[in-house]
Amino acid sequence: MWALRAAVRSGHWFSRVVRGCRAPRASPPLPPCPVCALATFRGGLGGPEGRGPRADGRRSRTGGKEDEEEPEDAEEEEEEEEELLRRDPLLPAGTQRVCLVHPDVKWGPGKPQGTRAEWQVVEAQALVHTLDGWSVVDTMVVPTKTPDRKLIFGRGTLEHLTEKIRGSPEITAVFLNVERMAAPTKKELEAAWGVRVFDRFTVVLHIFRCNARTKEARLQVALAELPRLRSHLKNDVAHLGGRGGGSRHIMGSGESFLQVQQRLLKDKEAKIRKALDKLRRKRLLLGQQRRRREFPVVSVVGYTNCGKTTLIKALTGDAAIQPRDQLFATLDVTAHAGWLPSRLTVIYMDTIGFLSQLPHSLVESFSATLEDVRHSDLVVHVRDVSHPETELQKASVLSALRALQLPRPLLDHMVEVLNKVDLVPGYRPAEPNAVAVSALLGLGLEELKARLEGAVLRATGRRVLTLRVGLAGPQLSWLHQEATVQAVDVRPEAGVADVKVIISDSAYGRFRKLFPG
Repeated sequence: MWALRAAVRSGHWFSRVVRGCRAPRASPPLPPCPVCALATFRGGLGGPEGRGPRADGRRSRTGGKEDEEEPEDAEEEEEEEEELLRRDPLLPAGTQRVCLVHPDVKWGPGKPQGTRAEWQVVEAQALVHTLDGWSVVDTMVVPTKTPDRKLIFGRGTLEHLTEKIRGSPEITAVFLNVERMAAPTKKELEAAWGVRVFDRFTVVLHIFRCNARTKEARLQVALAELPRLRSHLKNDVAHLGGRGGGSRHIMGSGESFLQVQQRLLKDKEAKIRKALDKLRRKRLLLGQQRRRREFPVVSVVGYTNCGKTTLIKALTGDAAIQPRDQLFATLDVTAHAGWLPSRLTVIYMDTIGFLSQLPHSLVESFSATLEDVRHSDLVVHVRDVSHPETELQKASVLSALRALQLPRPLLDHMVEVLNKVDLVPGYRPAEPNAVAVSALLGLGLEELKARLEGAVLRATGRRVLTLRVGLAGPQLSWLHQEATVQAVDVRPEAGVADVKVIISDSAYGRFRKLFPG
């Protein structure tokens, strides 16, 4: 049930230092535009080398020793990381006509709670349709008592499935809707049915591979794949052992074939984790830069395909955002800047969608990236109220967020957005604090923006104040630099101006200390 990593679009640098105002009717400059805010938000990294302009326009070096690597060393490291990402295809290329087989556990510990087989099938079909050129030509829901047995089904059921699949020449592959198949199970089912057989883990992992754009996401997918490689290695070695070749030592090294391959996989895992740790440190540096510049960050989370990206596009007006109606269309966490009604600039973080029954190794691999959510100022939970299992999806997302060990204030003050109300005629939210919207049609967005503004101001310790400052002093220029100026009412005859600002508690304390009275 999860989600992943930050990639911020670049923009233009700007300075927020504004000179004092003496004109009879001075209008304040607009607060940072979203594009400029993103540039400043990214400024601590300044690109791959970790260098970039500061807010005053001069060059700065924000990194430590790692940023001083020689170009040759960096190039060698880049080649090594690319080598880690070279893998064999998980799924066959081209058009595939899939038979979806769903084992329906009627009772016992393996029975899914709070859902029905028909909706599990709908989600499995959506996974298949996410793959280019793949389609579901037949669906079979098959009762089973023991889904953990070697061949999952009893003998009679297996014979019935074999007869139906082999008697349908249009079927080119089978998607068995279980989390993981053991390698021997996969081998025997493929021999019985005469076509390739894939489990949920393989299909989801392939989708993640296809949608991973950044290096961090690609490395996380590679890390998640290692248990599968180890499982296949044991099966291959067992097959070799049956022919007398699995335990032989290699060229007098004292290591068997299995030991050598296990060592190589262990080395690969260590290198992937090292590369991810380096990217994690850069992400933490990004967070430190953001907190110094005090741009509020709003993390938008939700079940996959609930409309998170569409909502962010509606809130920011960013035409470059292109939502897609498919599962896991967003795999990398991306940042988008926008304005609240008060003209306060905020950064919206779009995250990977959650999914129930997501394989554990994928959850563990991507959990580090979700630290971005832990360090945000506000979490917005988007729900698809048109989905029949919207309550179960909500429970899945909240369970995942609790597993992240989010700070208690983030969980307690999370804003719940009920999306796609246009698909439910006459919808009235049952939750008193939730905001009902249609991100696609723009319904309810003004109410949502007002709710977000209040939540952001409370979460970041900001307040809206009207301060009287002298025109001859530096106070007005200081406020333009350290706060968000909303309006300036100049009174030249009195030599003062009333300035309406959004200012943090810490900045207000500095203002009073610098300019007492």
